[in-house]
Amino acid sequence: MFLFGRPPEARLAQILAEVAGAPLTYPEVGATADADRLPAGYHHARVTRTLGEGDAVFAAAAEGLQAFVLHRGQGFRVLPDDAAVAEGTEVLVDVPLAPAVHVIATCRVVWAVDGPDRVGFGYGTLPVHPASGEEAFVVERDAGGTVRADVYAFSRPRHPLVRLGGPVARRQQARATEGYVAALARHVRSRTAGG
Repeated sequence: MFLFGRPPEARLAQILAEVAGAPLTYPEVGATADADRLPAGYHHARVTRTLGEGDAVFAAAAEGLQAFVLHRGQGFRVLPDDAAVAEGTEVLVDVPLAPAVHVIATCRVVWAVDGPDRVGFGYGTLPVHPASGEEAFVVERDAGGTVRADVYAFSRPRHPLVRLGGPVARRQQARATEGYVAALARHVRSRTAGG
């Protein structure tokens, strides 16, 4: 959904309420649980970045991921404000494309993990979304203590403007994917500076 002007939170809450319990818009639900086996027939995007090493970096990255810092750190609004990263949680993301144009995307968390060395979730598209597919956000610490953020997705256009926009829409998705890991890296640096 595309809206002109910054939509008020009450309007966004109404949109989110209207899609509550709606079916997801694609059949491969949960496919992002395995980053190496994304379904064919979709555009794939992936960005991985090393965030640092050690317990403090992992804790800051996990906390940021669970608070939707990857989204909010790019200027996106996420509703509800206190959205939990848990299977079944539905969220609305308001992405300002330009001062007068906002893309509204509703999603449902389809899987989540909260382990000692891996935290993350995947969410899938609901009917109010310009694309159809799934996106995952994962923070992982390897045996040597290195912490990485991994954001990956499979999607295809759903809204007519996105279909017409083809390469432009894919560039926008690539920019957002890069922005997610950059926002998390900034959050980790701010939490671990001097420590």
